[in-house]
Amino acid sequence: MSRLDSASARMAAFVVDLKIEDVPADVVRLARLHIADAVGVALAAAAVPAHRDMVRALRQQSPHEGPASVLGFDDRAPPEMAALINGTSMHSLEYDDTHMGAIVHGSAVIVPTVLAMAQAQGLRMSDVVRLTVAGWELLVRLGEAAPGGFQRRGFQVTSAGGVLVAALLAAHARGQSLATMTHAAGIAGSQASGIFAFLSNGSNVKALHPGWAAHAAIWASLLAGAGMTGPAAVLEDKYGVFAAYADDRDAGDRLHAALDGLGARWALREAAFKFYPCCHYIHPYLEAAEHLRAQAAGVAVVAAHCRVAPGAALVIAEPWSAKQQPRDNNEAKYSLPYTVACALLGVPIDVPAMTVAPLDQAALALARQVTVESWEDSGFPQKFGAVVEATLADGRVLRGHIAQVMGSVERPASDRQIQAKFLANAARTLTASEAVRRWEAFCTAEDLAAVMA
Repeated sequence: MSRLDSASARMAAFVVDLKIEDVPADVVRLARLHIADAVGVALAAAAVPAHRDMVRALRQQSPHEGPASVLGFDDRAPPEMAALINGTSMHSLEYDDTHMGAIVHGSAVIVPTVLAMAQAQGLRMSDVVRLTVAGWELLVRLGEAAPGGFQRRGFQVTSAGGVLVAALLAAHARGQSLATMTHAAGIAGSQASGIFAFLSNGSNVKALHPGWAAHAAIWASLLAGAGMTGPAAVLEDKYGVFAAYADDRDAGDRLHAALDGLGARWALREAAFKFYPCCHYIHPYLEAAEHLRAQAAGVAVVAAHCRVAPGAALVIAEPWSAKQQPRDNNEAKYSLPYTVACALLGVPIDVPAMTVAPLDQAALALARQVTVESWEDSGFPQKFGAVVEATLADGRVLRGHIAQVMGSVERPASDRQIQAKFLANAARTLTASEAVRRWEAFCTAEDLAAVMA
């Protein structure tokens, strides 16, 4: 399609035209790994009592059976309900993948939409992989077109932008025409949401953002199929998503330029896996703190100092006094001083610690002795780096620097690391042997029914 077409029409054409044979083998492999990783995180979330109770309550409100799996439950639901629950589960632990430059959690909105629709429509695993790749390529470019703009205005691009991309995927899975797909994206623009107000009191509603986007996307495709129409230029219109949610009227032009490169650059190669269940901005600080603890060789750490990029500080460091004393596990996921204190003390930062375990009192005490300063030239958000200084009881000051977080394209995770994470997460709901079988199925199988059995 030409640049005279709307961005959403061009994006729809890419979804339709992309063939699995066009996708490089390494990107196909990565897509399967990201799908498995997201499912594993959802299975771990399903074992958290509060989350499990919430899912049961949702199912009571919509008890109808359907074709789509509810991950972690012996249950099948209509696709829109399964997407809502699974997307929420995939994001609730802050353990899901991220594209750093675009600041999007791609799998948490793409995978629940695609899996639910593929099961509903009887598609194959290769279709799931193809649509997952297409979704990542489009969502990354959407986020990069307004760099940091959604966040500065208080919206999460995963949900505010992800709903449009997911609507295209859902509509294509239904076999809808290009025109209907474009209408679905336009309808989804009126369902865009996801505000950062959760940071003010540590509420856990952020988990809902990608789940609601996946749910809304499926409804948008249904409404488009039923005859509802949406704005063709929903992204770049003067009242469109970029203007309303990112305050950026030039983002449409940047997106069109980026769409010219589809198929030449594969953005999924740049998506980062996470290895701690907390805000991704914190991860390099935990790496640095763990290195410093090893260097301290048993000498107590009595204080620490962190340098933080302003864009990251909005989420993990402001207001600092509140971040030093998180009130519960959910606030702890976004607390730089508390999590750094845990890492310096050797306190595990795992799923139980970030969901059900009491906050560590020694870490809370050390968090009061952690200070912060702005790091203007950190390279954020293209780089998630860290500088941490630790003061020891004997007066020495140790300095740790992480240029780029583990799991990124510069420091890629190995298949073995991703598998270990999946098996640990899945084993919270499944038996160990079943977790291994699920992993193998996601990595190799073509029969989606067998993968999701």
